[in-house]
Amino acid sequence: MDWGRFAQEMASMARDLLAQDSVAATLERITASATELVDGCDAAGILVLHDKHVETLAPTHQMAIDSDRLQERLGEGPCFDAAHSSRGERVFRIPDLTAELQRWPAYAPQAHKLGVGSMMGFLLFTEDEDLGALNLYSREPGTFTTTSETAGVLLASHAAVAFSAARTHAQLEQALSTRYLIGEAMGIVMGSHRLTEEEAFNVLRRYSHTNNIKLREVARRVCEEGALS
Repeated sequence: MDWGRFAQEMASMARDLLAQDSVAATLERITASATELVDGCDAAGILVLHDKHVETLAPTHQMAIDSDRLQERLGEGPCFDAAHSSRGERVFRIPDLTAELQRWPAYAPQAHKLGVGSMMGFLLFTEDEDLGALNLYSREPGTFTTTSETAGVLLASHAAVAFSAARTHAQLEQALSTRYLIGEAMGIVMGSHRLTEEEAFNVLRRYSHTNNIKLREVARRVCEEGALS
């Protein structure tokens, strides 16, 4: 691999990631970059594990979705092992899936039937949070080497920072939007019932609690209907 050229491509990708306008767009750029920059990568996806349930984000190929669903159904596989590892392993590389029958007797042969020859996985993490795993797939065994792994580690490091930044930005935008919506609803309630700001907020909060509806949703209804229904 030409590491000088790779460094330039990685720098360009990092700038591109931070320029995306949504979390979804950022994730799609991450997985697309994996297929472009890591030799032998035919498919990529980001797996998020919710207890024993998996979610596949920004898959570039059906293979990534099928592999994740297979691990969820069987309850075994490299992603499950990495997520539950007590040794803090952040990277795994499987040169030949057919040689892993002892570790994953159910997953390995069925994944091979899906067209998976070899795999690599990189946990996406920052100092503050674990974000999921970037999984790379090749149709051929023996494709991923130590060089591929190094390239994947560098990609995953940039990806984790961009993913975290995009998610934080999205959460901030949602929080500001919610605050504005609640403020508008409070104004409607204050005008309708001659209440103070604190009293209007308490009305919304009590309605939310009594009816088990999120405060944002209560505020949205008030703004759309002009009153609490």
